[in-house]
Amino acid sequence: MRQRFYKEHLMLHRHPCILKYVASWHKGSKFFLATEEVKPLVQVIGMQTTLQICIGLHNILRALIFLHEKALASHNNVSNSAIYVTPDGFWKLGGLEYLCRFTELTPAYLQKTRNYRYEKAISPEEDGGKSAVLMEPSAIDQFAFGVLAEEVLRQKSDEDVPALAEFKELSKKHLQNADPTLRTKLSSVLVHPFFTHEFITIHSFLMELPLKSDTEKQDFFSNLVVELKKFPEKIVAEQLGVLLLSRMVLLDSTAQSKLLPFVLTPKVTDDNNESDLLFTLSTFKRYLIPKLLQMFCVRDAQIRLLLLSHFNSFVSAFQLDELKQHVLPELLVGIKDTDDHLVSTTLRALADLIPLLGSATVIGGNRGKLFTDGRPKKAPRLRETKVRPAAPNGASVPDVLLRTKMAVLELPERPSPDGGEDRNDSNSISHDEDGNWSDWDAQESANPRANPSELSVAEDEENPLETTTQDATRANSKDSASAKVETPKYSKKSIISDISELDIKNSKPMHIQKEEFNFFTDMEPVIKKTQVLHIAETAAVASNSMFDVKVVGVAPDEGNGDDGWGDDLNDWGAEDAPHTRN
Repeated sequence: MRQRFYKEHLMLHRHPCILKYVASWHKGSKFFLATEEVKPLVQVIGMQTTLQICIGLHNILRALIFLHEKALASHNNVSNSAIYVTPDGFWKLGGLEYLCRFTELTPAYLQKTRNYRYEKAISPEEDGGKSAVLMEPSAIDQFAFGVLAEEVLRQKSDEDVPALAEFKELSKKHLQNADPTLRTKLSSVLVHPFFTHEFITIHSFLMELPLKSDTEKQDFFSNLVVELKKFPEKIVAEQLGVLLLSRMVLLDSTAQSKLLPFVLTPKVTDDNNESDLLFTLSTFKRYLIPKLLQMFCVRDAQIRLLLLSHFNSFVSAFQLDELKQHVLPELLVGIKDTDDHLVSTTLRALADLIPLLGSATVIGGNRGKLFTDGRPKKAPRLRETKVRPAAPNGASVPDVLLRTKMAVLELPERPSPDGGEDRNDSNSISHDEDGNWSDWDAQESANPRANPSELSVAEDEENPLETTTQDATRANSKDSASAKVETPKYSKKSIISDISELDIKNSKPMHIQKEEFNFFTDMEPVIKKTQVLHIAETAAVASNSMFDVKVVGVAPDEGNGDDGWGDDLNDWGAEDAPHTRN
């Protein structure tokens, strides 16, 4: 029967400081009641600070004032067993089994329920002052609240909360007065300095935010950051963190510009630019991250847009598992929405996740390198070579420094054929190759079909290579008195067929370049000029000889126009004429 009354009272008396009813059902002969997630106060009272107890008593006091002034009812069992604490640290008033209207509060009712109520909270007038109960129905809860405040504050000091000693005296002498008419009204207790300091004022305003006007909210949020900096960040995060991220705060325009940027951005360093931020990274992770994870599950467009607008500020505070299992799935839902603004904001948030989770986790696999590096190549490197000439007579010769400024030609990387040279030596020019420059020029002139895009090294006609390193060595062997080595000068000519090839718009994709790359460029044969065979007249043989030789394709000697085929060309053509007809 009492459980049924408890259910009805919870459903009827709705207040932020009263335990919230969720559901109830019968199973066989048993009755089950479901409420919001809470713990009994007796389990957590040992871990509560003085400020937390102050805020908790303030909540219970507001709940009792609501019952007395709005519901015109008496609780009749205010005690530790009737108070519960939510995971966010809020105290909620429960134990409504013995609640009744003022009109139903009779000595008989009190006597009937006395054995089930907290013994220390029973007021003295219940034993003999029947008329006093009828005259002052709220006196029972006044006495019980005084007992509750004395018990929870017995071992607490006034370090964190001002006027604690005065409030203890008020609870002992006034609220627990034997005369119910001399007890202080609960509405008067609410304005005691113990409940009117700055922190309690902020907490009360946030709790009653829906009841405030726009002007009051604008003034409150404009100065809230400065006021919160006066208190320890741990207390602010623990007691006000959930209220600062409530729906009413998030949707307020003044709070969005004046408060939320300092709440949703953790303080990473002690820089002056972060002096206005409220929470350090460790405090942010402990108290605000659990609430943000819950908020990402809310399918409200305005709440989601607000979170995404500050996402890059607090995304690094999440654990990687939290991002993978909770945040990322919710963001992927956002890109399927019909709201273009929500989709674009969600895509920007996904970009912030790539440095933390990797692109494969955020956008999936099946990726490849489709872009090349189009930056210019490195500047040519200079090489210096020291040559120490040796004297044949054993005399000491000063060192001759041969500085050869040769820009190392950096050709595109290509695979070396079997038996090819080492790649480490492909970009260097050794002294053994100096004597082959003339052959290189001959090959270049004999190979007019060479690739014009290749770079050719041509000898400067005005300043030819006068002395090589090998020539210098031979010169030293002839004359030991002086050793003069002239610096060889090379000039390189870059031949580019079309300047448009350098335009980035005309660059070919990487896969096409790989297909058109000619691996046999260096293996093209060199076709030399056809040699001319000259036959002297004395070598001619009579035409009627069996070893008669007819030379075809031999060019006549340009020096003598009468030699060569002569007049026999006409006979040659005459002989071949019949065969041509066939």
